[in-house]
Amino acid sequence: MFKLKSMTNFASKREEFINAVKNGADQEAQGDAYLNMINALAEDVMDEAKKEVNLQVDQAANINKAKMSKETYEFFNEINTEVGYKEEKLLPETTIDEIFEDLTTEHPLLDAIGLKSAGIRLKFLRSETSGQAVWGKVFDEIKGQLDATFSDEVAIQNKLTAFVVVPKDLADLSVNWIERFVRLQITEAFAVALEAAFLSGDGNDKPIGLNRDIDNGTVSGGVTTYPVKTAQGTLSFANTDSIIQEFKDIKKYHSTKSNGQAINTAGQLYLVVSSEDKADIEAKFTILNANGVYVNAVPFNINIVESVFQEKGTAVSFVKSRYDAYIGGGITLRKFDQTFALEDLDLYTAKQFAYGKAKDGKATAVWTLAEPATLPEG
Repeated sequence: MFKLKSMTNFASKREEFINAVKNGADQEAQGDAYLNMINALAEDVMDEAKKEVNLQVDQAANINKAKMSKETYEFFNEINTEVGYKEEKLLPETTIDEIFEDLTTEHPLLDAIGLKSAGIRLKFLRSETSGQAVWGKVFDEIKGQLDATFSDEVAIQNKLTAFVVVPKDLADLSVNWIERFVRLQITEAFAVALEAAFLSGDGNDKPIGLNRDIDNGTVSGGVTTYPVKTAQGTLSFANTDSIIQEFKDIKKYHSTKSNGQAINTAGQLYLVVSSEDKADIEAKFTILNANGVYVNAVPFNINIVESVFQEKGTAVSFVKSRYDAYIGGGITLRKFDQTFALEDLDLYTAKQFAYGKAKDGKATAVWTLAEPATLPEG
């Protein structure tokens, strides 16, 4: 996978797209931000490719191509040549595996919730509400959002659709570059949507997020949506005693299921905070040990993870083993058969199915954070 930190143009536009989704911008604004992000990605990829060409490292590209499976090479070669590539096709398994690996290693929250790939078929033994609509409105309906629905008696899934644009100039490069470009684009687009949904999805066309109250859903037009949970308490981290007491409260709250049955949460407790709050909170737990090394010592072994979609001033705790997060159904890619506004781009749709829901009401909790400015040191 490309190193995003070396792709400054893309990184900047990606941040703008994340903010548009996070702040609930209208569909047109989100769509514009998405296209700007993809255009920036295309520019950075082309620049990176040209650098390799200028450095005469075509041999390295050939080595990478040799490492591709035959299936992967043939798939992306068809995108490159457009020979016979008109119908919907499933991405090669090796590419899907790499996308999943990138999702979980590059995005801490997706790893923390234990996101699992369920393979080609995604099935669940218990049924919930049916008639799930296409999930993917964050990518803007004006670009031809697929209009299909998916439901099954034993499968509750949400369709996640991303838009993949392949610059025609990229066809002048090797199949290796096509594969890398498509994989990175799908990874980044899916990561934004998945992280937002698994954290705060309301269940309408998307998973039910960690901060949602699954015991108090409301039904409207046959669709059940779930409100944000009421804060369980306030975390001040004011001093050593309050830190221990507050983390004890988190651990104690999650130590039983909704039916009162006790559970073992050792190594399974997580606290999701915003990037800004994480710095303030970690400072509270950073100490200098006898060896002159700064270490973090968090009570009860609670793991702190940040998310760009977590609101500042609040936190979400959860038990990793008690939130179901799956992606499945493979990833299908299809050439978009309508004229796209930009003549120098080929547009494809990439889709996958996802599921997310807490096992019961006590698997997750919302907490209010005291303002950092009011927190005394020590």
